[in-house]
Amino acid sequence: MSSIGAGAGGAVVGAAVAAVAVGGGAPPHVLAVDDSSVDRAIIAGILRSSRFRVTAVESGKRALELLGSEPNVSMIITDYWMPEMTGYELLKKVKESSKLKKIPVVIMSSENVPTRISRCLEEGAEDFLVKPVRPSDVSRLFSRVLP
Repeated sequence: MSSIGAGAGGAVVGAAVAAVAVGGGAPPHVLAVDDSSVDRAIIAGILRSSRFRVTAVESGKRALELLGSEPNVSMIITDYWMPEMTGYELLKKVKESSKLKKIPVVIMSSENVPTRISRCLEEGAEDFLVKPVRPSDVSRLFSRVLP
């Protein structure tokens, strides 16, 4: 996790601020879900250093509550293993909801388990990232998923 350098983020921030200023409009809103406060802070920091507005929550249950009251979420990025509700269960609930199913969901995990990755992708996940998530992962992912 400590492999994320502060130096790389500065260039990303400058480019992101310029892109938002040129493009106008509000930055995309990403909901980051992770029960680990450290991982939540890392992913939120990477997302914020790019061109995203971030809301970070600690559980799938809290994510669903927020999605019920916040209609403008552009993407959900969630940890796989969490107490109460896994990221996979959150993915299934989002994809089963007529209101939420169009929101892209990305699953993250520190474990690179091919069967788990396949199952998430088959259930409708946009992508599966293996932690530690790096700024380059986020850039690649969001350039492909968000306009």
